[in-house]
Amino acid sequence: MIALRRFSVPLPLVLIFAMALGLAAMLRAQIEGGERGVPPIDSSSSFEVSGIEVDTYAANADAARLAGWREAQRKGWDALWGRMHGGEKGPSLSDSALDGIVAGVVVEDEQIGPRRYIARLGILFDRARAGAILGNSGSLLRSAPMLLIPVEWSGGVPQAFETRTEWQKAWARFRTGNSPVDYVRPTGTGPDSLILTPSQTWRPGRNWWRVLIDGYGAADVLIPQVEIERQWPGGPVIGRFTAFHGPDRQPIGGFVLRVDSADGLPKLMDEGVKRMDALFTRALQAGLLTPDPSLIVEPAVPEDEADDLEAMPEDTAAIESPTLAGSSVFNVQYDTPDVTSVSAGEAALRSIPGVSAANTGSLALGGVSVMRVTYGGDLAGLAAALQARGWQVQQGPNTLRIRRGAAPAAAPSGAAAAK
Repeated sequence: MIALRRFSVPLPLVLIFAMALGLAAMLRAQIEGGERGVPPIDSSSSFEVSGIEVDTYAANADAARLAGWREAQRKGWDALWGRMHGGEKGPSLSDSALDGIVAGVVVEDEQIGPRRYIARLGILFDRARAGAILGNSGSLLRSAPMLLIPVEWSGGVPQAFETRTEWQKAWARFRTGNSPVDYVRPTGTGPDSLILTPSQTWRPGRNWWRVLIDGYGAADVLIPQVEIERQWPGGPVIGRFTAFHGPDRQPIGGFVLRVDSADGLPKLMDEGVKRMDALFTRALQAGLLTPDPSLIVEPAVPEDEADDLEAMPEDTAAIESPTLAGSSVFNVQYDTPDVTSVSAGEAALRSIPGVSAANTGSLALGGVSVMRVTYGGDLAGLAAALQARGWQVQQGPNTLRIRRGAAPAAAPSGAAAAK
């Protein structure tokens, strides 16, 4: 006779297993559930001139509207040329020539009558075609790539990407083509709601910040924050805006805006984004948006820990730091004061043995650009190859920051040596 033994699971293990399943379900719901994520407008391929007022007459409504759009194109071109050339008056272009460089018309507000057209318009100029006429469009100051985490306080609760907020929508609508700040705007989908949280903006530790910065291809972080105060349901809304920079939340500036009703909240946010971008732009011009070096370079290892590393057996060290076979892709940050420095930097990286590709993924003329380099080896090998060619190299997680080394002092001439 075979004795049957009943298999029993301890109650604590059952509870732990149930809690693990519940936690997994909650995380899945947090990532996939609810309305979340606003894809930002891709405005990198156009220049924008907004707020153009037109008032035209014609034989009918369609002709009046066409005349208004033509007038807006001419005014927009004059404004764009003056912005690129310090207020100088630019060359006059025919309507047909303007049609060839205008990428679109943004209707901000319009009133159409039987023979009259009154509107406030925005004109989008194709960056490639208009840039060929503007000439110096590529010499504008640009910042390093900045990860943007918009935080909205409403009802005493902070939100970033956990839900779809009006503040996030306004930043997604904002056209960044004219801004000298290189914004990296997450969409808010997938893991963004889990890792880009309001609490993350208060963490001073650099380890997790380095992972985020590297994962999003940025060099630093910007935190535009707004506190929404509603006077009463449906009544006036007050927005208190504050701009922060870096993982230490260095304050840049702030302002207060107000609308008469809750229906004007989107307009309040749009105006807040424009003024916030102006704050960041002034900070960039004043040299306050320099990337934090601690986000690129890991801190030095204390001497006692360094001694422990030196005493580690060779086989253990090989397990802890394996050498990957094949090619790897690394980020290389380098200075790009002008257009020629971009091609020169890429050519310098491609000339290194083992580098199969070197292409600039994030361009910041006048600042620090990021190049994606495919190298048949590890990051330390690439750093050593660059140092051998005279580059100053700072190594971070999957990232190198390179600068041209200082030129050696000239040797004294024979006559000078004799003296």
